[in-house]
Amino acid sequence: MQSFENFFYLAAAVLFILGIKGMTKPKTAVRGNQLSALGMGLAIVAALADYHVVSYGTIIVGILIGGAIGLTLARKIQMTSMPELVAVLNGLGGGASLLVASANYLESQQLADMGKFVPGMDWSIAVILSILVGAVTLTGSLVAVGKLMGKVGDPSEITRYKLGVKVSFALLLIGSLTLVLGNTLDSGLLLLFMVALCLVLGVCLVMPIGGADMPVVVSLLNSYSGLAGAAAGFVLENNGLIITGSLVGASGLILTSIMCKAMNRSLVNVLFGGSMAAQAGVSKSENDAFYEGKVKYASADEVAMLLETARRVVFVPGYGLAVAQAQHATRELATLLEEAGATVKYAIHPVAGRMPGHMNVLLAEAEVPYDQLVEMDRINPEFTQTDVAIVLGANDVVNPVAAKDKTSPIYGMPILEVHNARTVIVVKRGLSPGFAGIPNELFIRDNSLMVPGDAKKVLQDIIKSIREG
Repeated sequence: MQSFENFFYLAAAVLFILGIKGMTKPKTAVRGNQLSALGMGLAIVAALADYHVVSYGTIIVGILIGGAIGLTLARKIQMTSMPELVAVLNGLGGGASLLVASANYLESQQLADMGKFVPGMDWSIAVILSILVGAVTLTGSLVAVGKLMGKVGDPSEITRYKLGVKVSFALLLIGSLTLVLGNTLDSGLLLLFMVALCLVLGVCLVMPIGGADMPVVVSLLNSYSGLAGAAAGFVLENNGLIITGSLVGASGLILTSIMCKAMNRSLVNVLFGGSMAAQAGVSKSENDAFYEGKVKYASADEVAMLLETARRVVFVPGYGLAVAQAQHATRELATLLEEAGATVKYAIHPVAGRMPGHMNVLLAEAEVPYDQLVEMDRINPEFTQTDVAIVLGANDVVNPVAAKDKTSPIYGMPILEVHNARTVIVVKRGLSPGFAGIPNELFIRDNSLMVPGDAKKVLQDIIKSIREG
């Protein structure tokens, strides 16, 4: 039975690795997801064949209920709410590891009372890590969901949360030393005490972080959920859980590092620096004064006339496109331009939207060809030969000050160099600042035209004008 189990776990690990490799490109992402799902199926079969915690009937009922909930959410969730769903799933993964470790602790306590179990230091450390990381992932993810939904604000005063982090860590250290060095299983009160502290710690760690930094936080929490699972695997002595958790943890950390680089911020600054907008300190009146009398506005008809003679067009999608659900209108306009002989591409910034790959998924839903989705490093040299760049709801990722103003909070941040295009069309509902809390110089440049309004409505008006013209 042990050989059967390990073979299935090994096969699952190979499928997970192939799945992750497949999901690095839009063209192979579906197949990668399917391989990963197959691997998880093999791991579940191996686990059920070896562990008999409850009856198979109970397990099947749980699978049916959970599967029904997951299927319903997947079908009903809006693309703009996908980051919130990912954060919830991260939290549930951490919560599951927390419950598994807690249950194993209580079960081992009963065995220890009967003289059938003596806790070792390695087991104790694994329990502590699983509880700590799992609980932090759970409450941290719930706070992240609240921030993404705009239900939880970004407090400018973060001192109390930093104090909460220090106090929680100090008390957790005391509890952990009691468990590890005592080499005995204390009453359930110690477990309850540590779980409560870890849950509070998760809130205190995420609350001070700015809402615009949530993509990085969600990615990090995804890594946490994997690490919590790996720790739970050590508690249960389950090789499959250790392998899976390690893969998720490592890939999540790599993705977090890539996103921090794309935002020109260190992870420490994201976690403990507070909101970037608060650091910038630009008031609404200062923001309005920056744009006053300098923005050139255009109508949908005027944009249509510009596009009629354009040979190279680049769309730059941002969160505004996702909010407006304008991906299908974007695709429709692109098709019209292609029929007129224009070359169309889509410039993708690593942190555009509210989660990694948000824009790729959004445009794939509208059946945009994969080869037209071009990453930042490859598309930037092409902007000098671009006739029209259409910015759809993006802000800081196209702000030219990142390349020249050393006093700017986004100085050094890699951006899409749309300002080098012959004409830039900015479709945006207003002139409010982005996550950095600063005005965007792109909007007042001589080659920029602003079309205010909902991205979907504006694009539909442009399409109508082209067809009528």
